[in-house]
Amino acid sequence: MGELKRQSHGDQSDWDSLLAVSEEFGELPVEAVFKEDMLRQGIWFADRVLAPEGDYARKSYFIFSFDRTPLKDLGETPKVQAPEEIRVEGGPRDLAPFVVSVRLNPNSPYLVDVGSDAEGGCEIFLAGQTVGHVSFAPTPSYYGRETSDGTPLVEVAPSIEWGYLLYLTVFRMCQYFGRGEECQFCDINNNFRQQREEERIYNAVKPLDRVMEALEIIEEKENRSLAYTLTGGSITSDLLGETEMDYYVKYAEAIEKRFPGRWIGKMVVQALPLDDVRRIAEAGIRVYHPNYEIWDADLFEKLCPGKARYVGRSEWIDRILASTDLFDPYCVIPNFVAGIEMAQPYGFTTEEQAWESNAEALDFFMSQGVLPRFTTWCPEPLSVLGQDNGPASLRYHVGLLKFYREAFERNNVPDPLGYGDVGLGRAVFSVSSFMDVLRPESERVQKGGSE
Repeated sequence: MGELKRQSHGDQSDWDSLLAVSEEFGELPVEAVFKEDMLRQGIWFADRVLAPEGDYARKSYFIFSFDRTPLKDLGETPKVQAPEEIRVEGGPRDLAPFVVSVRLNPNSPYLVDVGSDAEGGCEIFLAGQTVGHVSFAPTPSYYGRETSDGTPLVEVAPSIEWGYLLYLTVFRMCQYFGRGEECQFCDINNNFRQQREEERIYNAVKPLDRVMEALEIIEEKENRSLAYTLTGGSITSDLLGETEMDYYVKYAEAIEKRFPGRWIGKMVVQALPLDDVRRIAEAGIRVYHPNYEIWDADLFEKLCPGKARYVGRSEWIDRILASTDLFDPYCVIPNFVAGIEMAQPYGFTTEEQAWESNAEALDFFMSQGVLPRFTTWCPEPLSVLGQDNGPASLRYHVGLLKFYREAFERNNVPDPLGYGDVGLGRAVFSVSSFMDVLRPESERVQKGGSE
């Protein structure tokens, strides 16, 4: 058998910079360093590992593109056959398993290809050197099924986080339209347009009866999912004659009435007035996500202009804190998009400044029991910021993980609800490594933060 030929991706400098970051933050597992690098840079696949007959879950584009390249510029094979997630483990460093959301980038230094040893299977390579063995996200048992109106279940309720979470994006657009209102890092509207241009089944609105029918099938066929996220774009006026609260809460009420306690219900909407949040809690939702995105006051105004205009930064914070009267504080989980604070022309010019800003945010919320979390920013070219910016540095992202773990332990908050297990080798949350670096309670350093 001849020598296996493999595309060349990256060079030795990619390894040098990664190992330097891993050494600087030696208290964090190297698996988290690899994972953050794959999330910020994206990964690529050799066509030969993306077999049409392969039994794995394909990328569903469940809300954003999460790609470093538009669909029109991707080859036909990865465009259709790329997996939703990969799990990396083993390899020369005997890596513990970690799950990574697939973000396609043909220029990434990371390549998934046929393995180089006798065991076969796939491996992921950085600049031609093996990182670890790769498996693709398993296919949920309900994939391939359709609702009675012919809609594929994967379009209605895709599964992510290695089967743990059902993702119900019931409105696939956002009424923060245009550069003057849309979050500058977000491509939800442009992703919707590109999916439709590719003639995919990708509905703007998912009717309630279709969602409920899909969940009936899932409840019967699938027992791995333990939580669902109910979400979609912001509604600033009305959608089909309903306000944001009226539109979204009817899904929560129907799901929790029909399937009480079957899943941990999580809801992502704007920071809403307390009377509206009360309706969310009374519907049976257990985790409230009023996503805050970025802490710095000036950057919030510039990068989240719609949120700044319709709600405002101070009011957004006040509403987050007020919601702890209705939810356990640790079940109020505002998302921060980690890395946008370094994007130019507005962002910080040093990593230390950005770390300080995020550390302030983490302690502000965690000291009051609220539990923020990160999504590692993928500079999507269909977003405003993604057109002219690459990702924040690996050093910056790994440093953020250090600050997060220290703040988490210093403030002694409970593990996040609805995210699966914490800890290296157990975490399934795939768009950030923050769950991978959290330690089991028995191993935590309390009250002090740093080791």
